[in-house]
Amino acid sequence: MSAYQLKGAEKGDTVAVMHTNMGDIKIKLFTEKVPKATENFITHSKNGYYNGIVFHRVIKDFMIQGGDPTATGMGGESIWGESFEDEFDEELHNLRGALCMANAGPGTNGSQFFIVQASEVPANMLSQMKGLKDRGFPEEITEAYGRLGGTPWLDFRHTVFGQVTEGMDTVDRIAATPVGANDKPINDVVIESIEITEL
Repeated sequence: MSAYQLKGAEKGDTVAVMHTNMGDIKIKLFTEKVPKATENFITHSKNGYYNGIVFHRVIKDFMIQGGDPTATGMGGESIWGESFEDEFDEELHNLRGALCMANAGPGTNGSQFFIVQASEVPANMLSQMKGLKDRGFPEEITEAYGRLGGTPWLDFRHTVFGQVTEGMDTVDRIAATPVGANDKPINDVVIESIEITEL
C-alpha cells in the first residue's frame, strides 16, 4: 500500500520545488488521487500566493506548518474563496515526508499545509496498528511507519496530497529551528517561491 506514496517521481508526475531560505524541498504531488487539494496547491503556487509566507508553526519531531499569509495560523483561503472537502485514499498516509492539508476539523481546507517530520512512531501505537485492516492500516503501512516514522493518528483526518522526494534534510533543519510562543520560529523561515514542474 505504501508503494504508491513512496515511489519516486516518474515521467508524467507533477512535482513542486519549494524554495525556502533554509534550502529546497522537492515534493511529488498526488494529482490523480486528491485532485482538489493538488489543484488548490498548484494554482496558489503558480500565482505566487505562497511567496514570502513563513512557516508559522514548527514542532520538532512532529511537523512544520505554513501557507497562512497572516502567519497566525488563523488565515488563508482556498483558490475558490471558501473551504473545501477532505479527500482520503487508502494508499495515502501521514508517513514522514507527507505533505498534508492543515484544517480546523472535517471539510475546512483552505491554503494551510504541513509536512510530517516525525522520524518515529511511539512503539505502543505501532503495536495497536498491527492487524487493523478495517481501519486502513494493513501490514505494509504499519511496516512503513515503523521504518520511516510519521503521525498515523492523523490518517483520514488530514488530506495527504504529496510526498517529499528530496530535501528532508531541509525539513529537519526547519523543524530544529528555535521557536517562541505558539511554536512560531524566532527567526522567520520563509517560503521564497514554489516552482511546479511536470515530468
